[in-house]
Amino acid sequence: MSPIGFTTRGLSKRQQYEAWRSWHDSTFDGSPDRPPEDGFVAKSKIWRTEGFALVRVSAPAMKVMRTKTLIRRNPVDHFIITLGRSGITKLNAENDTRDVPAGAPFVLSLGHEMLSARGPGDRLQLYLPRDSFRELAPVLEAARGTVVNGPMGTLLAEFLELLERNLQQIDVANHGPLKDAVGSMIAACIAPSPDRIAAAKSQLDAGRLEKVRRAVRRELRSPSLGPDLLCRLVGASRSSLYRLMESQGGVTRYIRRQRLLESHAALCDPVGDKSDRGDRRGVVLHRRLRVQPRLQTGIWRQPQ
Repeated sequence: MSPIGFTTRGLSKRQQYEAWRSWHDSTFDGSPDRPPEDGFVAKSKIWRTEGFALVRVSAPAMKVMRTKTLIRRNPVDHFIITLGRSGITKLNAENDTRDVPAGAPFVLSLGHEMLSARGPGDRLQLYLPRDSFRELAPVLEAARGTVVNGPMGTLLAEFLELLERNLQQIDVANHGPLKDAVGSMIAACIAPSPDRIAAAKSQLDAGRLEKVRRAVRRELRSPSLGPDLLCRLVGASRSSLYRLMESQGGVTRYIRRQRLLESHAALCDPVGDKSDRGDRRGVVLHRRLRVQPRLQTGIWRQPQ
């Protein structure tokens, strides 16, 4: 999944803000803190999946608003969870004004008026269509205009960052489970309960485990395949990788088992010249396995 990108860099200073305004005109009104003729270098990346969209925006300081006139002209009714990366966002929504610190996610609805004054920098925005998250809609309605603080806010912020880092590697076939995992995580962070926290954990662990399995399959013949390489490939710490793989018997045992299965499949393949292609493939994998007597499975025997 590749993001859709847009940037004003390369345009003349007088054209930059107008191009940016036109890009967002149907959704937001805005006004920059500096005169438009001074230039407005900004960029945006959008990842669209089945059910939601994630947007990374980098822009100068400006005010962004959703007015009654704009809502009538474009009545889209998505929820947005925004995470500012730097500075304070001055937020006016739901008849309340507050300062939102960097790193604290906050919840808005495009169906209601809002105004935010943002400093220069990056922000992440998760767009959640109401129709795609009907079961979550009451939770998001109750959270409109609020900031998710404390440990649950930190967890949600880390999840948004993790989502951005890994979206490009997710197969289209996994978009449905991913949407469910996103919904479970948001519910657990915004309106935590033991059931919601457990549901979010199981959804996230299932997705992470599948990512580890794909990485192992890709790197199965690599002599460097091990915990360190897997941590880099899946973006996990060593402790979290070990915890995740406990149900599979551990990282090393899982890799060894997958190599044994592939060797066995190669040796049993009736197609091709086993004495050439298949046997050499099995021998190479066997040498990498270094099977110990206590781990003999009947497929390989310790050399005499």
